[in-house]
Amino acid sequence: MKGKGFIKLLATLVVIAILGVVVIVGVNKDHAMSARDVKLGLDLAGGVSITYETVKEDPTADELSDTVYKMQRRAEAFSTEAQVYPEGDRRITVAIPDITDADEVLKQLGDAGNIYFVYGMSSKGVANIAYSQDPVSLATSTTLARSLDEIIADGDVVIDGTHITGASADIITNQLGMTENIVRLNLNDEGRTRFASATSYCYGYYGSNSLNNIIAIVYDNEVISAPQVAAVISDGVATISGQRDYDEANILASTIRIGALPLELSVLRYYVESAKLGLDALTTSLIAGLIGFVLIIIFMIAFYRIPGVASALALLFYIELMIICLNVFNVTLTLPGIAGIILSVGMAVDANVIIFTRIREEIGTGKTVRSAIKVGFHKALSAIVDGNVTTIIAAIVLFALGSGTVVGFAQTLAIGVVLSMLTALIVTKFVLGGLFEAGCTKVGLYGTKVEKPAKPFVKHFPKFICISAVCIIVGIVGIFINFGKYDAPFNYGLDFAGGTATSITFDDGIPADAQSTLEKLVLDTVKEKAELSTVESENMITVKTKELSTENRALLTQAIIDKFGVSDENLSTTSVGSTVSGEMKRDAIVAVIVATICMLIYIWIRFRNINFALAAVVALIHDVLVVISLYAIDSAGITVGSTFIACLLTIVGYSINATIVIFDRIRENIAENHNRYTYAEIVNRSITQTFSRSINTSLTTFIAVFFLAVMGATSVREFAIPLIVGIVAGTFSSICLTGGLWYTLQKKLKKEV
Repeated sequence: MKGKGFIKLLATLVVIAILGVVVIVGVNKDHAMSARDVKLGLDLAGGVSITYETVKEDPTADELSDTVYKMQRRAEAFSTEAQVYPEGDRRITVAIPDITDADEVLKQLGDAGNIYFVYGMSSKGVANIAYSQDPVSLATSTTLARSLDEIIADGDVVIDGTHITGASADIITNQLGMTENIVRLNLNDEGRTRFASATSYCYGYYGSNSLNNIIAIVYDNEVISAPQVAAVISDGVATISGQRDYDEANILASTIRIGALPLELSVLRYYVESAKLGLDALTTSLIAGLIGFVLIIIFMIAFYRIPGVASALALLFYIELMIICLNVFNVTLTLPGIAGIILSVGMAVDANVIIFTRIREEIGTGKTVRSAIKVGFHKALSAIVDGNVTTIIAAIVLFALGSGTVVGFAQTLAIGVVLSMLTALIVTKFVLGGLFEAGCTKVGLYGTKVEKPAKPFVKHFPKFICISAVCIIVGIVGIFINFGKYDAPFNYGLDFAGGTATSITFDDGIPADAQSTLEKLVLDTVKEKAELSTVESENMITVKTKELSTENRALLTQAIIDKFGVSDENLSTTSVGSTVSGEMKRDAIVAVIVATICMLIYIWIRFRNINFALAAVVALIHDVLVVISLYAIDSAGITVGSTFIACLLTIVGYSINATIVIFDRIRENIAENHNRYTYAEIVNRSITQTFSRSINTSLTTFIAVFFLAVMGATSVREFAIPLIVGIVAGTFSSICLTGGLWYTLQKKLKKEV
């Protein structure tokens, strides 16, 4: 018997050790499947993310697909790790990691207008382009002589971006043996036919210095080149010569590629993060997570003894498996994603707590340890499954309706919940069985729980309602105060308010006059009034303005660098247009409503009693309102941004988990004791029986999130603090409100009470 138990334990330790080696080292020379192989989001790795929207309101699927493909090819010129993907029917996001010169990327990938090759002289004898000379430098420039709309209307466009398949810079040796910097242009079949006809016409004027010999290249309403036609080009491959050096040729080729898109695009938002700031945020978040993880293991072993040891090994197995799954499913890890993993650790503990509490209860009824373990796992199954399914519903809604880092959070949360459920039901059971068979059979090693007299939770339900009402009223008052300060119900962050934010981190501490200097600097540089916020613990000041153009953002960045002597690595920038910010507000409301309805339907089906579902939803609304009250209190210093959606849905999923455990016990007690107790007594007994589980789960999750709030980066802290409030509110509503609500609904419907 003992030998079998030791074999199980040895097998577990070997598997954990093997997975540990994979996580640390990887499976090949490229460190595949290791922690270092996990793909990092731009907020951790640094880089540029730009979201475009098509100017055309109803692009076809083929047009969008072709545009994504061409943007991918263009982005890969900056980094082979670049990603381009569509968002919805009209949007395309470009993410390029490890970029040191963000301004150059924004300049070349930025406001992508369309590109046109036009005749220098209209068929009507009207000039389409004009030359001018600078009186000082005597440099000659070329401009449009009339509007592009007029040129297009007269049919003077030779080809446009839809006809171009590629453009690249090259250095060739001409017939005289001299090197030339050229741009090589590749056209599709239609473009080849049109260009052959146009060059045949223009070549007839070669050597005449006539505009009829010119085919000008117009990008974003500016003439970027006006080459003469020196030959008839019929094979669809043209060369543009005359560039002074290779860099000039490369810029021209890049501009042609930018404009050579099936769809014209406009910038909705962009995000620039330095690798240094991302690394700092990653380091502090991981340290916070490690501290929380160690403390959770210590708590579990101290409180649950031998079962706690089993849960510690299962949690270690879970963390290793989580890292491998991030690689397998190619999940991009973001700061909110790390928060999702840490939160799912707390929820992984929840399943163990439910099981261990059940085991103690069974031992308390007189069962042997072996029998208690078997029955405990069986009775805990339905509560674990139901609780995790509702959290997965929240994650699915987040994934479907969220964007950017919120999607990363949804992915890690969903994977984490599934893995936590499997490790609790399989790994914990396997290890606990091994420990028992190895000789850990004494009751004292598992603990026992004797049923305590039921507390009168139903009796005090009106008092609990009053406490909740006070918290919610405080939030309502805060909303009215905010309307006076911000002309809005909350202090909206950039994602919801729109605009441009530049964060500066000072290596040697924030200078004494930094705020006043920055206010004047912004006003002088971009003629905008700045709103400043300071995070003393991170030596960071964030400058918020109205949405800045790419050019003004570059000007402001350079002015900050010159004034304070900071490097690019100490700067990060986010810009969000008003269209996106408005949509994010709507998405937040829709996401919470959709998730709540889905959970209501699921609980109704599982418990076959609409009153359970209604009571759970009312409690969820309570939790959401309490957390919104925190956001409404401006002194809390927490802005409402993209993580607001993730925070609310996480709280909804977490809170429903605790509620389901209580409802599961109510349902069980009704089936077993309906003839012995009234519904009020059953509710009181059920809450009392699950009380320690509710407190312990909340405590372990609190520990995991607390250190994120204390040590995490600003973006994680703004996520963690509301989560802490949500955990407290969710625990309160699950214990103090849901049972009373269910009982009240049963009574109102005149059922047996």
